[in-house]
Formats: sequence, structure tokens, C-alpha cells
Amino acid sequence: MTRTEPTPPLPTDARREALAQIHDATLWLSTAIVHHANRVRPNPTGLKVGGHQASSASMVSIMTSLWFEHLRPEDRVSVKPHASPVLHAVNYLLGELDEKYLTTLREFGGLQSYPSRSKDPDPVDYSTGSVGIGATAPIWGAIARRYVDTTLADSGAGRQYSLVGDAELDEGAVWEAILDPSVQHLGEIVWIVDMNRQSLDRVVPNIAAGRLESMFSAAGWQVVTVRFGRLLEELFARSGGGALRRRILDMPNPEYQRLLRCSAAELRERLPGSATDAEQIRTLADELDDATLIAAIRNLGGHDLDALREAFAQIDDTRPTIMIAYTIKGYGLPTIGHPQNHSSLLTDEQYGDLAMTLGKDVTRPWATFDADSPAGRLCAATAARLHRVHPTPVPPPAVPPDLGRTPPAVTTTQAALGRALLDLSRDAPEVARRVVTVSPDVSSSTNLAGWLNKVGVWSTDERRNWFDDDRETIMHWRENPTGQHMELGIAETNLVGLISELGATWNRWGQPLFPIGVLYDPFVERALEPWSYGIYAGGQSILVGTPSGVSLAAEGGAHQSIKTPSIGLEQPGCVSFEPAFAVEVEWALMDCLSRLGRPEGSSSYLRLSTRPVRQELADIPTDPVARERRRRHVVAGGYTLRTTAGDPAITLVTMGAMVTETLEAAERLAHLGVAADVVCVTSPGRLYAALQARRGLDGGPSWILDQILPAGRAAPMVTVLDGHPHTLTFLATINRVPVMSLGVSRFGQVGSLDAVYEYHGIDSDSIVRAGLDLVN
Repeated sequence: MTRTEPTPPLPTDARREALAQIHDATLWLSTAIVHHANRVRPNPTGLKVGGHQASSASMVSIMTSLWFEHLRPEDRVSVKPHASPVLHAVNYLLGELDEKYLTTLREFGGLQSYPSRSKDPDPVDYSTGSVGIGATAPIWGAIARRYVDTTLADSGAGRQYSLVGDAELDEGAVWEAILDPSVQHLGEIVWIVDMNRQSLDRVVPNIAAGRLESMFSAAGWQVVTVRFGRLLEELFARSGGGALRRRILDMPNPEYQRLLRCSAAELRERLPGSATDAEQIRTLADELDDATLIAAIRNLGGHDLDALREAFAQIDDTRPTIMIAYTIKGYGLPTIGHPQNHSSLLTDEQYGDLAMTLGKDVTRPWATFDADSPAGRLCAATAARLHRVHPTPVPPPAVPPDLGRTPPAVTTTQAALGRALLDLSRDAPEVARRVVTVSPDVSSSTNLAGWLNKVGVWSTDERRNWFDDDRETIMHWRENPTGQHMELGIAETNLVGLISELGATWNRWGQPLFPIGVLYDPFVERALEPWSYGIYAGGQSILVGTPSGVSLAAEGGAHQSIKTPSIGLEQPGCVSFEPAFAVEVEWALMDCLSRLGRPEGSSSYLRLSTRPVRQELADIPTDPVARERRRRHVVAGGYTLRTTAGDPAITLVTMGAMVTETLEAAERLAHLGVAADVVCVTSPGRLYAALQARRGLDGGPSWILDQILPAGRAAPMVTVLDGHPHTLTFLATINRVPVMSLGVSRFGQVGSLDAVYEYHGIDSDSIVRAGLDLVN
């Protein structure tokens, strides 16, 4: 990987002094930002504001070293959530943040609680805040950049840094990402672990750094450990230094943390311990004055700029690197090392003492360096070095709304997905060229085999397909740098992390992609939190859950999704579709693609089924104007599938796989003298938005409600879907009619489709019964 020439590794004394001053200024500013939000700014409600002065302090040395010595404009950094004040302090010193924002931490419209790409006023490379998700995002960002580079255009180079709290390594999402086989080839990945050995409430007794080193090493990572600073290393070289080193390494974390709170006299008593070489340590300690002794016990590598510089120089860029930097929570603050300092705030007195120690003025907390001072010149030089030239965005190609396909007589919405992608590659190749599909080892079972055979599998280099001459192999696994399908292991968090970063390339590198992630619908909820966070961070993608519902009868309750239909109602920045017929899959997919890769865009969720459905039931108009009218209704949220000649006695509202049973029930009710209109919902979220718009609570259109549920045909309503019944219940409020909501509200059973539908009360008998109950 090509990189800009680094800053000279051996700075002059003036540069070293300037760097130390910038370090102290960053510590002061990050502390003052939190202090002002909590102790100075008026708070009439008395509600806790919060902030993390101690967690920020443990990162100051690392971030000072990274930004002011090693970072390049092509690099990207994910900052641990609780160090956001440090990021804002650094950006302020570099001229990237206006002073007026320093008083606005956690204020409406001000600096966010955690770094946010979309909401903060200063540069943020990755949104963080959901523990584990921000740490892994640069991994998927690296793959997304490489994908753009090999398939579309040169996107440059650059390292992808993650600044990670040690407790963040408890998150399963971290290890799912680290263990994916593709990650070990990403030499641009650098993780820096803030090893302060504290959690929210205590000192963690057994953080086994050696075990972490072994685990990362086994995953193919380079491990760089920054344990001690220059002062301690000098002491270790003296007589008795070996004993001191062993003593520090062997003592439990809580004991070491307690030493950080000791006076020099207490240190001389406690530090030697009771081992046979305690006298050697005592003799060495007696040679030191009080200030040096206190400084020595706090001289860990993560706070020593020289030690950090040497560690950065070891990164070889041929494989991912983890730098484990030993730090102290609250370093430089009066709360240093306190076991409950995670969310504690400095008192006014402590804040004043810190100002005196650092040479700051509490009445002018935002003062910076003179432009002509060494520190001021270093800040200016760093800002110039890190200046980014943002690429001119490439507008995404226009997506055709209708490919005009005639579906087979009997098919499933799941099968329609693969066919729609193949049709897209023929009819709109410029659009298809930007489609990239991702799945967690389920390509064949989610009907992507035809698409995969056509476009190939993406990999960083060409790999031979040893089954290319096997005639019985239907799916051809051709791996090369121009493939458009990515296969991950069975880890849904990885999948949504990757599609989120693929969906952010339009504003990172100016090249829009159309990422589509496909996984079993029952596992959407497992992936929902990280996908939601990806949407929050600006990633635009399509998530396809298939197969879905209790219609997956033979798989039993463990593989039958219940709550997923309401996701589109509840997930911000996302529109959901659950088509009933194959042509609706095509229309919905085209609509979803048309909203990707643009500032006003959004993500989408498609819920598909393996339930075979007779396609003539869709009654698609042959007249082109009428067909277009149906398409517009489908993408707006729903359409009228059957209208009785006179006024209806009842309205049956159905969605997705339940269309067959609903139409059958309508026929049976008609034979019983009960006239029923049938409305097919394709997107409950869009209908809810239309209802909110009608009530003046949303700015969108509401015309679809008058088309599918006109007031003049209002009648008691039965809603039915293969999912939780509450998803469609709100529709009854449009015309204030009685409603009976049928759906799935308990764990499923294995069995035949008829038996499972009857068990949940969503079969045609149940729909007829509900209709008669309402009418009578």
C-alpha cells in the first residue's frame, strides 16, 4: 500500500516540546468541553448531561501522537465513543471546528454524545457509540474501498484505524469480524487498544493481555504491545530494575490501580511487595525523588509519546495490526486511576487545580496557541498535511422503474429476486454494474445462484475454481477482483456492517454502490442493531430477509420469523416491502435501488417468501397505463386487488404470502352473501407515513390512502399477515372501522403449511370466521 512520506521519526527538541504542549492542550480542552456542559451551561431541567472526562484522558496521548505525527489525509479513523471530546479538541486545534461549538456538547444541535458522521459539525470518519460496531466499521470500510478500486475507479489508499477501548473487546461483533478469513489480508487495518483495564464500575481484575495477543496473532494479525514508557524502561535498566519490572507485571490489575492513588510515601511502602526481591525494589525507589517515583508508576507506554512513535514505526502494512497500548483511565486528571471514575466529573475545585497544573485559565478555557509559537506552527502544519481533497461525486445511474418481466405461472417472491437481478443486468447494465450482493453462506438457498454465476465472486485476487469442469456443479464459484458477490461466514453482524460501508462509498469516495445483503429472515433481528447503526451513520443499503414467516413451515419454530414485518414501520431511514407477487418484487427492488447512493437516499428491507403463489391471482393489467398505475400503488404501499360490484360488507387486508388464503376467503364470503373488498399491502411503513402526513405529522404524500381505502367504501376490516398482527392494525384508524387482526403472535410449530396456518389462525377458515364475526 502506497503512503505519503511519514513525519520524520526523530523530532527535534522544539518539536517534542510543541507536541507535549499540544498534548496538554488536548487534555485541557477535552476536559473543559465536558466540564462546561455539566458545570457551567444552565440546566433548568436538572437532567444529567454526562460525558467521560476519564475515558477521554486515557486516549489523549494516543490521539495526539496519531494526529500530529502519523496520520495522513488518505487515512480514516474510528474513535472510541467515550473519547469524542478528544476528537473535537483535536479538530478545534486544527481549525476544523468553530469555537462556538465547544460549549454545546450534548446540547440540541451541538456536539453529539458520540462521534457522528451525519450530525457533528466537524470531520468524523466513522460514527461510533454502539460498542463494537464502530470498532469493526473500518474493516468493512477497507473492503468497500478495495471493492470500489477494483470494480469502478481508483479510490486511493490509506490506513483504516480503530481506536478501541479494552472493554469493547468483550463484544461478540468484534470477534465475528476478526475471525472472518478475508480480514487477515487487509494490511491497511490498524487497531489501537486503549488498555486502561477499567470498565464502567470497577477495575477489571483479569484482563489477560497475553491471551488477547495470542488470539489476534492466531487470526493473522501483527501484534505490537506498548507496555512501558521511557522513564520506566530506564529504571528497569538499573540495579533492581528487573525486580521492579517483574513486580509490576505480576501484580493484579486492582493492586496496580491502587498504587496510582498513592502518595510518594505510600508508594515506597506498598511498591516493593513481599517477594524475595522486595529489598531491591525498595533500594531503587529510595534513589528517586518523590515526583520521579510518582511519575514512574504512571509511565505506561500509551502515555509516552516516544514509545508510541516507536510502536507506529513497527506497522508493516502487510497484514492487519493491533497495537495494545497500556494506559491509565483519567491520566493527567485528579481522578486518575479511581475505580469509579468512568462517568465522574471534576469538581470546580479540581477543575481549577487542573488549570493551574496545565498552565490554563479557567476564565478563557478555549484559548489556543499563538500562530508563531512552535505549537501553533505544528498545528498549522498538521492541518495542512491532513487537508483532504474530496472527490467529485459520481451521480448514480437512473434505475428503470419496470423491467416488464412476465413471471412464471407459479413462483415465489424469493425466486423473483434472483430473476430480477439477472433481468437488470441485461436491461440496465450500468445500474447492474453498481450492484454488489452479500450473503452469509446462503447464496444458493436464497436463490442468488444465477446472479452469482453471471457476475462472479469478489476477492482481492484471482483464485482458481477447481470445480469449473464438474458438470454436476450448478453454482460456479469464480473468484476474482471484478466479481459482484461477496460471501461472508455465517455472521449476520458482519454482513450488515459490510453492506453499510458499501452503502457509504458515495460520500466517502464519490462512487455510489447498490449493496444488497441477503440472509434468512429469522436472523434479521440479530442483525438489526448494527444495521440500524449503519443507517444512522449514512450507509444506504438493501437488506433482504428470505425465507420468512411461519410459511417456512417445515423448518419449525426456530426458523419462523414473527416480528420482522413491523421493522419498516419502526426503523428510521428505512422503507420495507413485503410483496405478494413476483412482479411486485421487481417493482419494489427497482424503487429501493433508485434511492441508494444519494444525499436524500434511504435504506430498504424486503421480506420475501418461499410460498409458491399462482401469479394470475395478481391480475396485472395488460394496458400500459393501468400497469403503471398498479406499479405506483405497489411502491406507495398497497393496492386494491379485488373490488365488489356494490358497497362492501367487509374489507380484507392482506400482505405477502397470505394473499392466496385471503382471496380464497373472499370467494367463500361472497358465496355466503358477504361482499368483500381485498386490499394487498406491500409496505405498511409507507402507508403509516401517508397516514401521518394526512394528520399533519409528516410532510410526505397521502394520496395512496384515498386510492386503496376510500372513505366511501369504508367497512369493518380483517387484516391478515404471516407475522405479528399489530403490524397492520393501524389501518383501521384511517376510516375508524372495527377490525380483527390475524397474524402470528406465538412461537411456531413444524408441520405442513395447512397445519401451521390453522395453528396460528391465519388459514382461510380463520379469515372467513373473522369476517362473519365482524359483519354479524
